[in-house]
Amino acid sequence: MNLLSAQNISHSFEYKLFDDVTLSLDEKESIAIIGMSGSGKSTLLHILSTLLQPKKGEVSLFGTKITDLDKKELALIKRKELGLVFQSHYLFKGFSAYENLEVAEILSQQKIDTKLLELLDIEHCMEQKVTELSGGQQQRVSIARVLTKKPRIIFADEPTGNLDKTTATHVMRLFFDYCQEENAGMVLVTHDEKLAFMCDKVFQLENKTLTQVK
Repeated sequence: MNLLSAQNISHSFEYKLFDDVTLSLDEKESIAIIGMSGSGKSTLLHILSTLLQPKKGEVSLFGTKITDLDKKELALIKRKELGLVFQSHYLFKGFSAYENLEVAEILSQQKIDTKLLELLDIEHCMEQKVTELSGGQQQRVSIARVLTKKPRIIFADEPTGNLDKTTATHVMRLFFDYCQEENAGMVLVTHDEKLAFMCDKVFQLENKTLTQVK
């Protein structure tokens, strides 16, 4: 089943970032987007994840054009079906790690998975305040918060930027396993080509054009 499709997407700010971008994401599939800083990778991810509207083109989620959804329908899809992981973790600083996960549990009506906490090696720091955690621990709590929602699409922008290489590889494997087990998909933006080529497909954004390289 198709989860996401983008048709002829173009976007610009003071200058054109990219033009005529087309791609699609199916269940159990992972896509990586690579490219130099400033090429527009994060902007493209923001468009695909509905955070930004393209200047031209159309994005569809689960077979429905975003422009055909009203605000309430789109808000519900964002809350329950889409999971966003950024290099900046955006955790609630006044809360404990567990309380951050409880927010996701309440909004998505999905139970916190204790096995997931063990896989991310954060089960021992759940009662600590976010500000007491290391950068790597905060990032893993952020990833756990997103996966607690049980999203159908994961949008990940440099999700392993605060992690060492071994942990980064482990987290990527966790994402891939999740996609297989939950019939989900993932769109990854990264500078790390080794991580990118672990995905099913790899696209390079260069000279305003998106080209498939794997």
